[in-house]
Amino acid sequence: SSIETGFGSRLMVGGFLLNNQLTDFSFRPMAGGRPVANRVEPGKRPRSSMAPTIVFGPDGEIRLVVGSPGGARIIDYVAQTLVGVLDWGMNIQAAIDLGHFTNLNGDTTLEAASGAEALAGALEALGHEVKIADQNSGLHGIERLPEGWRGGADPRREGIVLGD
Repeated sequence: SSIETGFGSRLMVGGFLLNNQLTDFSFRPMAGGRPVANRVEPGKRPRSSMAPTIVFGPDGEIRLVVGSPGGARIIDYVAQTLVGVLDWGMNIQAAIDLGHFTNLNGDTTLEAASGAEALAGALEALGHEVKIADQNSGLHGIERLPEGWRGGADPRREGIVLGD
C-alpha cells in the first residue's frame, strides 16, 4: 500500500503510518453536469497508476521486478524501464537512469537535463506539443542474473542498492 507522500497523513496507529490516499480522488464530484468517475464515494478506491511489475522468464522463474512512485506517470516510468532491460538489453540500473518522456493525453513532457530533450524536434515535427521538465520517478528494480541478483535505484529520489 502506498502512503502517498512522505509520512502520509502524518498520523500513526500502532507504529504504522496512515496514508493520505484521499488526495488521489478528484476534488470535484461533478464536471459539466455529469459525475466524475474518480469522485469520492463510500467504499471506493481512488484511481491509481501503481504498477508494481514482476516479469517471469520462460522457465517460470522471476527475471525482473520493477516499480516506481510518481502518480499518473508511473506507467510510463515502469514501461520505459522494461523496454530498456527486455528489448534493449540494458542492465537494470542503466534502464532506470534513462531520460524519461511522458504523455498524459496532452503535452509530451521530456525530462530536463537527461538527454531526452534531444527528441523534442522530432516529436514537434510529428505534431506533439513538447515541454521540458524535471520528472519525479523513483524507480527501483531487481534483475536475476546467472550468478545472482542485481538491483537498481533511481538517482532522482532517495534510495540505494545494497548487496554483494
